[in-house]
Amino acid sequence: MVKFLIGLVTGVLLVFLTIGILFFALLRFRAKPPDVAANSVLVLRLRGDLPERAPVEIPIFSEGPSLTVSNVWMGLRTAAADAHIKAVVLEPEGLNAGWAKLEELRGDIEQFRKSGKPVFAYLRTPTAREYYIATAADRIYLGPEDPLYLKGMRAEIMYFKKTLDKLGVSVEVEHAGKYKDFGDMFSRSDMSPETREVITSVVDDLYGNLITHIAAGRKKTPEQVRALIDEGPFLAPEAEKAGLVDELRFEDQMWGELKSRLNSGDLKRVKAETYVKVAPESVGLQGKSRVALIIGEGDITRGDPDSTTSDGNGLTSSSFDKLLEQVAGDSSIRAVIVRIDSPGGEVTASDDLWREMNLLSKKKPMVISMSDLAASGGYYMAMTGDPIVAYPGTETGSIGVVFGKPNLHGLYDKLGVSKDAVQRGKNADIDSDYTPLTADERQKLRQGIDASYQDFVTKVADARHRKFDEIEPVAQGRVWLGSQAKPRGLVDELGGLDTAIEMVKKKANIPASERVTVITYPPRRSVLDMLLRRSQEDMLDSKLRQVFQGMPFHAWMKGGFLRMAPYQVVVR
Repeated sequence: MVKFLIGLVTGVLLVFLTIGILFFALLRFRAKPPDVAANSVLVLRLRGDLPERAPVEIPIFSEGPSLTVSNVWMGLRTAAADAHIKAVVLEPEGLNAGWAKLEELRGDIEQFRKSGKPVFAYLRTPTAREYYIATAADRIYLGPEDPLYLKGMRAEIMYFKKTLDKLGVSVEVEHAGKYKDFGDMFSRSDMSPETREVITSVVDDLYGNLITHIAAGRKKTPEQVRALIDEGPFLAPEAEKAGLVDELRFEDQMWGELKSRLNSGDLKRVKAETYVKVAPESVGLQGKSRVALIIGEGDITRGDPDSTTSDGNGLTSSSFDKLLEQVAGDSSIRAVIVRIDSPGGEVTASDDLWREMNLLSKKKPMVISMSDLAASGGYYMAMTGDPIVAYPGTETGSIGVVFGKPNLHGLYDKLGVSKDAVQRGKNADIDSDYTPLTADERQKLRQGIDASYQDFVTKVADARHRKFDEIEPVAQGRVWLGSQAKPRGLVDELGGLDTAIEMVKKKANIPASERVTVITYPPRRSVLDMLLRRSQEDMLDSKLRQVFQGMPFHAWMKGGFLRMAPYQVVVR
């Protein structure tokens, strides 16, 4: 009995202690904006992913909010106007952002430099991604023993057919659009001619963009840069000799040279994660009009219809629609920018989003800003007739529909598992994982896929003010980069957040010279949201995505129609 009471009291104390820690941590998280000392330098350390939407933070273990694309964008503009900030030190390392986001970052740094304040970049074992951003800086520093992994670009796609054959698993796929090869990773062991055509065009355009910006940043000709890259990767002395970096220095030496450059005494360092709490209004950047920046990021699914908050695992139509309705009903919001970073997903969820986006468009002036990826369902939801701005490196288009279902009969046989069934209805087993598709079932699916494809192309044609026959040739499930999509009429302008702001101000009749206040939706999520809402199914799906290249696995297993980008390209 005594042991029981001790255990009970200990458990109660631990519960209250945990609640207390969370309470004070959350209070700390809501602390007032930091006081930025005079003679400060903004330190922008960029690591891993750079999301569009603010991730869940655990205040006990973090020093402040994680950086997002809009955080960096606004932070650099605030710093440019802040008399306390004298310079920026850029320290990218191990970046995993896509090339469109890198274009935004590079443009933000170039914009900051127009303030007359210097930007120094310090690199540690940089790849092409980190180096690409650093070429926007005034000076590039590299550690004396750090190699520069600038060696060109390579795109790889993983295929699982031979593995599935060994397991006795087959995957049946039907698609509309000759480039809509979303299921090829399960049914082939190499690229189809159509896939190779698209991937070649993507790599060529991205590589050309990389060379152009390196040449501009390092004051070389494109031909010189191409020749140099063919000699890479580089040891630190080789990179310096080639003029790819300015100095080989340890980090403290770089800070010493920055101090000499500024000639203003001791420098105070302020981390970007801390500085993002500084209100733009505090440095005179307040605007009379409020513009909503709505972030739609992740795979498109239906989600929980009873949810009242934004789901943390992707772009769910149930919660995102509520967010759009909230903004539509807010009279203080003058205009809207919808920021999309999605490869698509379920057909019905995409249609839900498309409808709600169109309803919002009728109530507020709106512009679509595309990030790394706004393809298939991510492109479909943007078909409101409003202007679309994309980066040259945005993957977009992929106007097509795909169906797939696994047949696990062979795997069950190997495991000694069998299924028996009673069926009424000729096509009752159309989504069974134990039977192949019959000819009639395949024909039935083709009818649905073709009808959905017709609807997709029609909506694009209407929104882009084109004829069906003008859009269909550039549809076919093909992925286009933004630089390729613009001349084909699939996007309106090339640019990032600054361009989107200019466009939405014009649409809302806000004077071009007038500042606006940007309000980001959805708001940052709390740790309690994460603990209470994330289910075991969500976590399993997340793990499977890591293996199968980001696929919404639960949607694939259901055997439903998908508006999904045909593959996920990683260009390194």
